[in-house]
Amino acid sequence: MASSDHGDPGDGPSVPPPLTDVVNSARPSPAEEARTVAASTNAATVATLTVDGDPWASLITYGLLDGDPVLCVSRLAEHGRNLDRDPRASIAVVAPTAVVDPLASSRITLAGVAQRPTGQDALAARAAHLAAVPAAKYYIDYSDFSLWVLRVHRVRWVGGYGRMDSTTGADYAAAAPDPIVPHADRAVDHLNADHADSLLAMARVLGGYPDTIEAVCTGADRYGLDLKVTTPRGVAYTRAGYATPIDRPDQLRAAATELARRAE
Repeated sequence: MASSDHGDPGDGPSVPPPLTDVVNSARPSPAEEARTVAASTNAATVATLTVDGDPWASLITYGLLDGDPVLCVSRLAEHGRNLDRDPRASIAVVAPTAVVDPLASSRITLAGVAQRPTGQDALAARAAHLAAVPAAKYYIDYSDFSLWVLRVHRVRWVGGYGRMDSTTGADYAAAAPDPIVPHADRAVDHLNADHADSLLAMARVLGGYPDTIEAVCTGADRYGLDLKVTTPRGVAYTRAGYATPIDRPDQLRAAATELARRAE
C-alpha cells in the first residue's frame, strides 16, 4: 500500500499514476506478507530492555510456532538476562534478497511479550526451534539456555519503498506464509528473459499503464505478479492479479499464461 507518512517530496521525481483501472490489484494482506517474511529465514535482531530501561539489540536465531518466534537464548547473554527481568521484546527480520539497496527489501518488526513455554508447549517450541536451527542441537539443552516464545501483539511490515502497513497479532496469527514466494525466483527470471512482450501487454491492458514502454516482473505470489513499468511519464509499480489465487508453485505457469491471454 502507498503510505502518506513522508509528506511533500519537493522537487523529487514523482510516481506516475495509472491512466486506466488496474483490472485486479489483489495482493497478500499485511499479515500474510509478514508471515511470509518471518518464514523466509531463521535469523533476526531482538530488542530487549536493560535494567536501566535502555534498548538492547542482539542477533538471535529463531523458529516459528504458529507464527510466533521461538528463541533459544543464554542467560550469559545480556538479552537473556533482560528477558528474565522484563519479557517485553521485539524482533526485526529482513527477508533474504539479492537487491543491492537494503531499504528496497522486505522486512518486519514483531513486537510482543516473551513467555517461557511449559509442558507440551515446551516440547512443541523445542521442536520448532530445532527444525529452523539444526545447529541448536549442540547447545539447546545446556542449563544456561532457555526457550522463549514471543507472543506477537503488534506487527509492522515494510515491502520496500512506498509499501508498508501495520497489523495486529491476531491477524498475523490467523494468516499463513505465501506458498509461492519461496519458489518464485526462477519463474520471475523466466518471465523477464523469455516473455517481455507478454509482461508489456499485462502492464498496458491489466495494470493500468497503457503508455508502458518496458515492463519487468519483480515478484510473484499466490495472488499475482508485481510489475515495474517504465513510461514516458516516469517509473511506476503495478499489479497483474490472477483470475483466482493459486496454492502450489506448479500452478504459477498456468496462472501467468492466463494473464498473458487476457492481456492480448
